[in-house]
Amino acid sequence: MVAIAVAAAAGAALASLFSGGAPTDLPAEVADIGAPSDSSPEAGFARDMMVHHAQAVEMAEIVRDKTGSEEIRTLAADIALTQQAQIGQMQGWLQVWDLPPTGTEPAMSWMGEPHEGRMPGMASPEEINNLQQAPPEEAEALFLQLMVPHHEAAVPMAQAVLEETDRKEVERLAGSIMASQQAEIELMRGLLQRRGVTVEDGEGESDPGRPSHDADGHSPGGH
Repeated sequence: MVAIAVAAAAGAALASLFSGGAPTDLPAEVADIGAPSDSSPEAGFARDMMVHHAQAVEMAEIVRDKTGSEEIRTLAADIALTQQAQIGQMQGWLQVWDLPPTGTEPAMSWMGEPHEGRMPGMASPEEINNLQQAPPEEAEALFLQLMVPHHEAAVPMAQAVLEETDRKEVERLAGSIMASQQAEIELMRGLLQRRGVTVEDGEGESDPGRPSHDADGHSPGGH
């Protein structure tokens, strides 16, 4: 995860421009706002989205390195690079705000929806292992099936912080996450449809976005 470390350093450097100790004049929109507290929506959003993004980067890098499809490789590379940069930006915020990278409350507590286990949309260890072990064409389909709900779960997180924050830097990033991930959801659904891949939604209906399972409980491409 060297790229994430580099992104974090860059994020901290950029975020320092908005800290109270910066040597240059601050925009009024930032200078008039103190650092968020440890239990703030901004801190919770940054911490949770970093974890959520890290798994997306992991899945994207797995399929990027094994796919024979230029279209899938381009999508995976874009997801990995974009979300690595966003992780760095959020790590930079926490450093400038003098807050630890992890909190003491369960994930998503800042949204009023605490989760002790995996956050919504996140793949299980078994699903990640299936993605790693699947041959290229099966891995492409499984990647899309896992990434659609992963993105769909990130959008409400971004929406939630937009409803709570008055920090312009947080608003910009959350808005960017919503726009890019909604666009990628539509793209990935189209790629699934072109492959003739359908899965079941929570009501048992066909829906290209959640991995289906066979009688043994394995998703397509699993071993």
